[in-house]
Amino acid sequence: MKYVKAATVLPEKLIIEIQKYVQGETIYIPKQENAYHKWGTRSGGRKQLDDRNKAIKDAFKNGTSICQLAEEYFLSIETIKKIVYSK
Repeated sequence: MKYVKAATVLPEKLIIEIQKYVQGETIYIPKQENAYHKWGTRSGGRKQLDDRNKAIKDAFKNGTSICQLAEEYFLSIETIKKIVYSK
């Protein structure tokens, strides 16, 4: 998170209004809700995990054991169980 001087981005009238509540402090102004992106949606990481999990579920349905899947995907048995038994 970078800091920006209020005087460089805000109108003077707004700064005067804000100063009625806060002076000389650092305040955080969050993004609007519609500006947030879920984890991995921009980088493609979410899709990679979804694809991997689908492949694990499909392999399990086709008879591959949980232990074999754990070894193949380098995941713990508990993690494989969470993936194959999730909806």
